[in-house]
Amino acid sequence: MLLLIIGVVVLAVTIVTFLALLPRDGRRHRFVDTELEPYISVAICAGIALGFSMALSGIINLFGSA
Repeated sequence: MLLLIIGVVVLAVTIVTFLALLPRDGRRHRFVDTELEPYISVAICAGIALGFSMALSGIINLFGSA
């Protein structure tokens, strides 16, 4: 159960971070066209993959232990 909750929290934090990085008012984010841009993209992809994997593992553990 804990794995499922942590996975959902990681997904939520990653989604909120992604939404915060989206352009607003016609302005791009300050990380666009910098050396940090690819690292941020990889971190967002890794956060989504980690959160989804943890949540799925938690669901499998819940149904597997019943």
